[in-house]
Amino acid sequence: MSCHKVVFDPVHRALFVADVHLGKAATFRSLGVPVPAGTTQENLDRLSVAIAAFQPGSLYFLGDLLHAKAAHNPDLLSKLHAWRMQHADIAMTLIKGNHDSKAGDPPENLNISIVAEPFRLGGFALCHHPQNVPAAFALAGHEHPVVVLNGKGRSRARLPCFYLKPNQLILPSFGEFTGGYEVIPKTGEVVFPVV
Repeated sequence: MSCHKVVFDPVHRALFVADVHLGKAATFRSLGVPVPAGTTQENLDRLSVAIAAFQPGSLYFLGDLLHAKAAHNPDLLSKLHAWRMQHADIAMTLIKGNHDSKAGDPPENLNISIVAEPFRLGGFALCHHPQNVPAAFALAGHEHPVVVLNGKGRSRARLPCFYLKPNQLILPSFGEFTGGYEVIPKTGEVVFPVV
């Protein structure tokens, strides 16, 4: 787990990221909702920082790389293609999520393999939807977990978090414009806020 909102496995030299949701802001703008531009490049730049920090041989997207069909616009795809060319030596795989099914597959020239969940990698089961997978530790996304920390007085912080449950770890949403679902851990569960 990392402050970059990713998980790195040194055994497989694999980097795991969930819920990038590229094109979400563009989708909202196409519907007339005034939201800031530039989130695609910001997300790709942050992902490049995580890649530089861990030097992975492979990158696994745990679902929802693209947000909707509106993500298939020339500007976004141009930025995504340029980013992919910067990291051409890294094998990339998308575990298909619910938004990926609606958005459509990334263009073939991005050289991103597409697989269904759960996808086995050693003792891991790579998923989009959190689930128990027999004889595996599941890494998943989908829920966009956040935790609320209360401080002195009325101070509060709502932070993305990693949510550890028995036999599974739910990663925080990587995308900046994705919101979050507040989790309250039960006995045997732990949250790790990202600060």
